[in-house]
Amino acid sequence: MTELAVIFDERPTRDGGRIGVATLNAPKSLNALTLTMAQQLMAKLAAWAVDRSIVAVWLEGAGEKAFCAGGDVVALYRSMTEEGENRGSGRDSVFAETYFTTEYRLDYRIHTYPKPILLWGDGIIMGGGLGLTAGASHRIVTETTRIAMPEITIGLYPDIGASWFLNRMPPGVGTYLGITGAQLNARDALDLGMADYFVPRERRETLLEALGEADYGARTPRDLRAGVQAAVDAMEERAQAPQAQVWPHLDHIQTLVGQVDAPSAVKQILRDTRDDAWLAANRARLEAGSPLTAHLVWLMLDRHRHTSLADAFRDELNLSVQCCRQGDVAEGVRALLIDKDKNPQWQHADVDSVPQADLDALMVPLWSSEAHPLRDLGTGERVN
Repeated sequence: MTELAVIFDERPTRDGGRIGVATLNAPKSLNALTLTMAQQLMAKLAAWAVDRSIVAVWLEGAGEKAFCAGGDVVALYRSMTEEGENRGSGRDSVFAETYFTTEYRLDYRIHTYPKPILLWGDGIIMGGGLGLTAGASHRIVTETTRIAMPEITIGLYPDIGASWFLNRMPPGVGTYLGITGAQLNARDALDLGMADYFVPRERRETLLEALGEADYGARTPRDLRAGVQAAVDAMEERAQAPQAQVWPHLDHIQTLVGQVDAPSAVKQILRDTRDDAWLAANRARLEAGSPLTAHLVWLMLDRHRHTSLADAFRDELNLSVQCCRQGDVAEGVRALLIDKDKNPQWQHADVDSVPQADLDALMVPLWSSEAHPLRDLGTGERVN
């Protein structure tokens, strides 16, 4: 019997409503977001949005290790290598286009959802998992939360709306996180606006029970949010959050990335000699990572300093598909997850070796504005 990609449930509330519960169900892959998962979540969120009895949505991952460790890059790799044998026959990056379009639509749907979405961010949250997390109205982290955008290790770049939300952090911090793939804990997530509440892992079921007992009034948007807020407030315990890693280094980080371009910032980070384990791990990740990715991080954050979330998603879709066609993604995934030799042969030796022509080629539009697969994002919807 095939296991369900996403397990859906509905828990009753005291006033006759229901809490919609969605559980990513692939613990062996740390709940990596598959195309099937994204399609099922989209369909169920659409149904729950118009069901008056659903007062809120709870999103979590199965198992003890992760909410979601990223997108299904193994499936992307397989599609790239298979399609690579059919270049010119109309199959180039078909899966990549379908996958990223569906993922970004789902992420945007969460950002603009009309009802509270509680994201139980326990364990690992990386890449595509952060895309599901970023737009939730109540982003809850625990003592086990580990967040990162580690795309530099596979030759992609922070997508899933990160071109927009990394720009909403203190100056330079989003750039540093994107370039180094730095890992964050729950306290960091709270400090940087990537999470809203800290609830100890052991209180998960108690919190769900409190949501079931909450008062949702007349079911207006305000009443729904008030009911959820009261339950979360009663369970939060920020004093138990781990020690911050980013905030103590804020001035230092801003000095490192306060440069004029990606090569200058990368060199400044790699030359840093501050004796700190977290900073050292970030340097090592950058040094081994894709030089092309470092440029793309810088480029996309610069392009979307003042754009809308919808515009960022449209631009990311184009770049993500182009990265699968001509970037470092296939080689990065091969080295990390397929052959596991951890010895990627990047297209460029270092950041100075990346010509502007290669960056320009990746930014070439694949669609006109009228034909873009995400052309309707932002129509009649607001991001809070």
